[in-house]
Amino acid sequence: MRINLKKCFFTEKEFVLAENDGMRAVAFRYSTGVEALRIENSSGYFIILPFQGQQVWRAEFCGKQLTMKSMFDEPVPNTEYLKTYGGFILHCGICAFGVPQEGDTHELHGELPNAEYRDAYIECGDEYIAVGGHIDYNKTFDRNYTFSPECRLYKDDSVLKLNIGLENRRNEPMEYMYLCHINFRPFDGAELMYSADYLPENFKVFKLISDKTPKEQAEKLLKYMEEIEQNPAIHHKIGAEGEIYDPEICMAVKYKGDKNGRAYTLQLTNDGACYVSHPVDVLPEAIRWISRRGEDDAMGMVLPATAEHLGYTNAKKNGQIKILGAKEKLEFVLEVGYIGKTETASVMQRIENIING
Repeated sequence: MRINLKKCFFTEKEFVLAENDGMRAVAFRYSTGVEALRIENSSGYFIILPFQGQQVWRAEFCGKQLTMKSMFDEPVPNTEYLKTYGGFILHCGICAFGVPQEGDTHELHGELPNAEYRDAYIECGDEYIAVGGHIDYNKTFDRNYTFSPECRLYKDDSVLKLNIGLENRRNEPMEYMYLCHINFRPFDGAELMYSADYLPENFKVFKLISDKTPKEQAEKLLKYMEEIEQNPAIHHKIGAEGEIYDPEICMAVKYKGDKNGRAYTLQLTNDGACYVSHPVDVLPEAIRWISRRGEDDAMGMVLPATAEHLGYTNAKKNGQIKILGAKEKLEFVLEVGYIGKTETASVMQRIENIING
């Protein structure tokens, strides 16, 4: 069953919009005016903004708040990226994404993160509830595309299935870029494990430091970046003595996939792991973004992408712009969430098999 959503369904008072085999979809509106759905099962919940970017604003599973810490307790009705930043999963692109560099005209992370969705839905299926929608982007003499994300949660599961669709509606090829900005919370004492060889040549640390960073702090940050370049494993232990992520560190990691083209990333905790699986063929670039500065605490352990995070001009220069043929459609799946000990052990073995070939 599918219900087409309307903004008038949402009020400041929560109400159950749908129930399905022990799961619930609760509709409400934040005090800021942004509409939201909380999808609940026995393992936890996620909150999605159906009309604002289809952002997954919050996620809590297995008793753990997975979302980064930020200054924003509630989403703000705004299209400017940093004026409502703090969600768990944000879609970035499609015309471009990343931090604009010289020669770029696009906004930070493109048009998708806070795009207004006029068409959104909730679907109750066989032991799952999904929220999705689509936007049609049409600019004369430029491009015409439809972007269709869907976030699905199964009964008793703690991992979100992100089904992503992109359609080029023009009769000529279309350039595109896409990044899935996944913002976990760091857990001190946890450890990173992922399907890549932990060799310096597989890591590219972007030594870009804001001019606003005090000189002494900038020097310490640069030194830590250089240490990671020489020995990437030093950043695997979260909260380790000597770590510096103020204001942030970004790096690109060369991932390897299994026989199905899937790559895996874990933030290992004492009872399981934060988990991401992404397709390396569709999203060949993997950005790692970590920021730990008091009011912001984020472990972007993998942001699967088509290109590096430095905007269109940089991606074009590096041959990282993707092409979707005339009238062509692209579909792919990401998995994001938290897994328990048994499944964690299985994924760890999968990672070891990939690394050892």
